[in-house]
Amino acid sequence: MSLVRSELAQWRRRPVRELLAGAVATFALIPEVIAFSFVAGVDPQVGLYASFVISVVIAFAGGRPAMISAAAGSVALVAAPLVATHGLHYLLAAGVLAGVIQIVFGLLRLGVLMRFVSSSVRTGFVNALAILIFSAQLPQLAGATIATWAMLALGLVIIYGLPRVPLPGLQAIPSPLICIVVLTLVTTWLGLPLKTVADLGQLPSSLPGWHGIVVPLDMDTLRIIAGPAIAIAMVGLLESMMTARVVDELTDSPSSKGRECAGLGLANIGASLFGGIAGCGMIGQTVGNVRYGGRGRLSTLFAGVFLLVLMVLLKPWVSQVPVVALVAIMVMVSASTFDWGSLRRLVNHPRLSSVVMLSTVAATLFSHDLSIGVGLGVLLSALFFAWRAAGALQVAHVEMAAAKGAVEHHYRVRGQVFFASADAFVDAFDPRQAEGARVQLDVSAARFWDVTALAALDKVRARFDHHGCTVEVIGLQPRALLADGAEDLAG
Repeated sequence: MSLVRSELAQWRRRPVRELLAGAVATFALIPEVIAFSFVAGVDPQVGLYASFVISVVIAFAGGRPAMISAAAGSVALVAAPLVATHGLHYLLAAGVLAGVIQIVFGLLRLGVLMRFVSSSVRTGFVNALAILIFSAQLPQLAGATIATWAMLALGLVIIYGLPRVPLPGLQAIPSPLICIVVLTLVTTWLGLPLKTVADLGQLPSSLPGWHGIVVPLDMDTLRIIAGPAIAIAMVGLLESMMTARVVDELTDSPSSKGRECAGLGLANIGASLFGGIAGCGMIGQTVGNVRYGGRGRLSTLFAGVFLLVLMVLLKPWVSQVPVVALVAIMVMVSASTFDWGSLRRLVNHPRLSSVVMLSTVAATLFSHDLSIGVGLGVLLSALFFAWRAAGALQVAHVEMAAAKGAVEHHYRVRGQVFFASADAFVDAFDPRQAEGARVQLDVSAARFWDVTALAALDKVRARFDHHGCTVEVIGLQPRALLADGAEDLAG
């Protein structure tokens, strides 16, 4: 019963503010979705239909309220080669298969793998995406006239200036919406020759219809779509999970990552069956939605519904919106997405963490693929962690007098022994110092993680045996080890 009340609360909170925030996200979606459709090599209405279906489905099935999901650039980059070689129908089939993979991923609760993405990687992901959002606006400004720059400046003044004006009720209306209305009216009134939304591509003129799967359901089709489907599924999951984590931090609230994965799968299946490209969470539009008050599921739903309303019912009016107004909104989204504090923290944070963050940004910008940037960041984080953990290994050697003038050698090991530190562990012992003596290896303060570590311990004992030493290993915990024969080593 409490779950039902919690679910209803996600729909009831501040409905007016939720609708307005969703409207802001809608206008931020339009240029991006159309641009990403061109990247994928499909008609703009394919991306717009997909965004509508994905938003509606994810609003009910997703696990992260206030998150905006739609046709995204990262998925478009993966989908483009399949469209070029086999056409749209195979892309839609691949979208269905990708959705099935994402549902399985969610049911198995594999979203916990996001725990292996460090804070440095997440910061690099956010910063790289902010830069990509900003750079995506530059083609719209190529060869811009004075009128275009003047309107862009006016739009930014409205977006950033109006929230500071102390007028009653003004704060309830998101300034980006006011920017769109004002710039459209000014452009029309002055007759300025500015590019409009109608110039970006063909807009839909009807509701999306059932498309279904029209490719042969055989092994040949599976061989064609399997690779792209896996890529679409993994890239979509990665970007959605990263976006969900960002919203978690912005709103200081938890979310169900498993439900978000399964919900995204359902959304992509629905989008593909209705003739749309697969998609995922869009961090720029999501941040814009959250910044302007979106906290529940209503903003997510309205972002998709309002998108279709604008594109179909209000097409003549939306066609007249100047593109520069949308550019101004995306510049705002880019600036609010970028973690400006991360630049200051470059000096204070550990150097290796800064290297991970900068490498994530550089790889993403170079490849224009968020999955490559995040993958490199995770890999570097793992390598640097292994390096630090291996460097923390310590072996202390103490010689102690024993009966009849004999000398005993005591070694105390502290730290983590695994594949990266195993050689250093072996090299820390010199059996020649304890020739023929009694040796005690105290490993109670150490942890042996893998078979390489066990082999290293066995090698150390064998080297002492070779020099005539009597070796005793104390503190070894067989139950914590991952290899057979631990009891023999401890004996």
